[in-house]
Amino acid sequence: MAESAIRSLFLAGPAGRLEALLNSGAADARFAALVCHPHPLYGGTMHNKVVYHAMKALNIFGWPVLRFNFRGAGASEGEHDHGRGERDDVRSALAWLEQEFHLPIVFAGFSFGASVGLRVACTHPRVVALVSLGTPISAEGRQYGYGFLAECTLPKFFVSGERDQYANAQALRAVVESLPEPKELVLVPGADHFFEGKLPEMRAAIETWIGDEILGR
Repeated sequence: MAESAIRSLFLAGPAGRLEALLNSGAADARFAALVCHPHPLYGGTMHNKVVYHAMKALNIFGWPVLRFNFRGAGASEGEHDHGRGERDDVRSALAWLEQEFHLPIVFAGFSFGASVGLRVACTHPRVVALVSLGTPISAEGRQYGYGFLAECTLPKFFVSGERDQYANAQALRAVVESLPEPKELVLVPGADHFFEGKLPEMRAAIETWIGDEILGR
């Protein structure tokens, strides 16, 4: 696919406007996608490298891909709400994608964006698949649980670094093993939480899974 156009826009969010970027898709796109960024109190925005590479991995299939800044991040209005109000931000982004494209949606999130977004996306009627990058288990004194995915039968793809400092590989594997099929976990050898120096491997893993699981290639 040729380089996609990028559109800057603001979404109507529950705490005010949400700054967003849309990478355009092909006219015959079969899916749309949403990518959520890591923790805003630790510098996370929609311009994060992992978020950018996830967007490219999804956009390469000709899908329109939306990224946005959670409340209080970048030019988004409102204040950080420790993951509670941010779920409503995700709902607003999914609603915008649904209204704009009327296509099935693939959700992807990195770190905080995964833990928050998965809660919303796993039960959203338009979402058909979940991609969780750097899924956090314990970070900066915060504990993350994924029991809400216990009944989620959507295709689920987890990609983390083998040396992720916020998710011990054994603990993450136990979480994934507890979930219903279909599911897959890829641990990128030598990678940390931010996939430093390993972003191409992370991106390739997403592209392979999308081709196999979603497009059936």
